Amino acid sequence: MQVESRGTITIDVERCKGCELCIPACPPDVLSMSTELNEKGYAYPELTPGCTGCGACLLICPDFVFEVYVYDKPVRHEVPA
Repeated sequence: MQVESRGTITIDVERCKGCELCIPACPPDVLSMSTELNEKGYAYPELTPGCTGCGACLLICPDFVFEVYVYDKPVRHEVPA
């Protein structure tokens, strides 16, 4: 199965406090909480293919852990069905 991404994000996992506000705020539903913990002991969001670069995660995050990038041309990813 192919998924198209129109953008991507970077996540400062060590800055994250695990509030999970970004998870339901993500319109394409491509963020999920990790099972691993950062140095502070908090789970942090992880990105799966399909990001649109909308910036909803950036706008809702109280800890400013996200940087958003928009691609000039969409990128296709092969993901397991």
